[in-house]
Amino acid sequence: MSEQIVPTKGNLLSTKKTLELSRSGFELLDRKRNILIREMMALIDRANQLQGKIDKAYEEAYAALQRANITLGIVKELSQTVPVENGLNVAYRSVMGVEIPMVSLQAEKAQVPFGLMSTNILLDRAYLKFDEVKKLTAELAEVENSVYRLANAVKKTQKRANALKNIMIPRFEQTVKTITEALEEKDREDFSRMKIIKRQKASKTA
Repeated sequence: MSEQIVPTKGNLLSTKKTLELSRSGFELLDRKRNILIREMMALIDRANQLQGKIDKAYEEAYAALQRANITLGIVKELSQTVPVENGLNVAYRSVMGVEIPMVSLQAEKAQVPFGLMSTNILLDRAYLKFDEVKKLTAELAEVENSVYRLANAVKKTQKRANALKNIMIPRFEQTVKTITEALEEKDREDFSRMKIIKRQKASKTA
């Protein structure tokens, strides 16, 4: 045996129990990995869709800003009137023990912060487009961070499952086999010894 374990019935039962627990552990890890992978693949599809939306939103937002700059000049000073976003909230949900972020913005209708006298509708459109970009960016950040966390969890789970399947379970199986063979050999020796003793007793009484 690779590990020096005394071949007793107690050790055999203990090793069989550990082997059974290892097999159950592998099944649970395999199930967990599959659930995490399904969750991750769904989020990857969502991320791809969001990326397409956010690319289009950025393109439209910058085009709207460019039109506003053409009619109003560079709107750097007006941009300082845009309020800082304080409505961002982050909570978490658990997927098989993995903490997944949930990013949200306060559901408020975008209010254009510019005065009517110094701006025009083109700048208002640019502001609303960038507000859309902001919301999509928060959503994409949630999804990408979730994918990253899930990918790390899948990697760790796979590593642990492989260790059980390829190292621990075969080791326990070999130990069970070795102890079983040693006990069977001992039983044969004991049986042979008892036959000899009985034969000797029989010859003495004859």
